[in-house]
Amino acid sequence: MQYFVVMIDYGRRGREAIVDPEITRREVIARVVSGEYRNISFIHEISDSAVEDVTADILADAALPNIDAAEADLQASAFDHLRDLRKHEQA
Repeated sequence: MQYFVVMIDYGRRGREAIVDPEITRREVIARVVSGEYRNISFIHEISDSAVEDVTADILADAALPNIDAAEADLQASAFDHLRDLRKHEQA
């Protein structure tokens, strides 16, 4: 049997361990991305009698890609160039 334990830290209000034997790794990642799981202390994967800390792996899988500012400027300049071409075609 395999399941995940997600420990949520509520600060002064305490902690909560969310244990659902039916939840998959993909669902844990989806809940992290959606913001349902916040302030995560740790995520453990329990398989048979072994416990593995998978916090870093799941948070890395759930992270949104980092877009460099230079890439955004390149895209904007391409749009500007296309707009200029259309403007000159109409004239």
